[in-house]
Amino acid sequence: MRLAVKSLFMAAALIVAAGTAHAVTPDEILSDPVLEQRARTLSAELRCMVCQNQSIDDSNAELAKDLRVLVRERLQAGDSDRQVLDFVVARYGEFVLLKPRIEAKTILLWSFPIVVLLIGGGFLLFSARRKPAAQIPPLSHEERRKLAEIMDDKGKQQD
Repeated sequence: MRLAVKSLFMAAALIVAAGTAHAVTPDEILSDPVLEQRARTLSAELRCMVCQNQSIDDSNAELAKDLRVLVRERLQAGDSDRQVLDFVVARYGEFVLLKPRIEAKTILLWSFPIVVLLIGGGFLLFSARRKPAAQIPPLSHEERRKLAEIMDDKGKQQD
């Protein structure tokens, strides 16, 4: 029983520790804790171009390591957080940001599907209103008489 409890406790501790693990190696860590915290915050905002769904802080790829080192070098050189991000974006493009910036082109990109749906819905609505419903004229007296004769003949044939 005690062994099972200890095993569960160890498993829980490993799961918690695995959730906080980062790919940052000890040789990358800055001696200034304030700069290191800024570097970690910036690294969490940048996409690993190899993994694509991980931040460079979480990725073990060589390119991610190079980007982490670059971020730390720029911070040590005195760049602001915005300047570091602008430098990396200028080098790798907007895709390097895990959360894209709100700009005219990103608003256009994200709103494009909605605009297309609205245009399509408007076109369908306009088309439906524009075409009058097909009006079928009522049967004349002669047509009703012939129809009645046909129906009587069919009823007699089935009997």
